[in-house]
Order: sequence, then structure tokens, then C-alpha cells
Amino acid sequence: QMQLVESGGGLVQAGGSLRLSCAASEGTFSGYHMGWFRLAPGKEREFVAVILWNSDITSYADSMKGRFTISRDNAKNTVYLRMNNLNPEDTAVYYCAARSPLYSGSFDEARLYEHWGQGTQVTVSS
Repeated sequence: QMQLVESGGGLVQAGGSLRLSCAASEGTFSGYHMGWFRLAPGKEREFVAVILWNSDITSYADSMKGRFTISRDNAKNTVYLRMNNLNPEDTAVYYCAARSPLYSGSFDEARLYEHWGQGTQVTVSS
């Protein structure tokens, strides 16, 4: 069972930046698509971004394009989410998740991700 541990969350002012990290416990990390999702109070879980297992191909939710950047370092079993120009609407718990490339379906479907971290809180003040 892959363990995922997020870090890097915190309190930031509007317009600021944060970089989240998600470290995986096992070496098969490089064989998984890695995604970020977020959950804000009173809202449904929302897809943020994904990076594919075998390339640097990425996909973002429309509201994150141009502000967020997902990347991965397979040698360190870690995926990152760089978030720039944050606004209060970005306040949420951010989760990383791992998904086998064997599954078909849209990358924004949370149900297709097999492993999840515990989340890291990001709070953006106005």
C-alpha cells in the first residue's frame, strides 16, 4: 500500500505563493499518474492538476491554469504543486493522489485514484 504524505501548506496572503510537496513511500511511484485535488469547506472535492507517469505531460483545472504548476521528481518519489498568485478562493485542504495508468477515464475523476494522502491545509488571507 503506497503511503503519500503532503507538506508545505500554511497561511499566505493573497497574491502570495506556496509549494506543496507529496512524498510517496515506495519505489513504484514512477509508475503512477500523480494528481492534486482540493477540498474547501462547503464545497465538493475539486480536481487541481495531474502529471502522467511516463512523461512531463500535465493537465490542470481551468481556474488553475497559468497560476499552478505540477511537477515530479521520480528519483525522490515526490510530486510538487507550485501555486502562485493565490487568492482566498484557493483556501482548501490539498490532497495528492496516485492512479495507475492502466485505468481509463478522465484525469479529474477522483474515484479512479487508488492512493491518497492525508492532506495539507492552505489558507489564503485577503
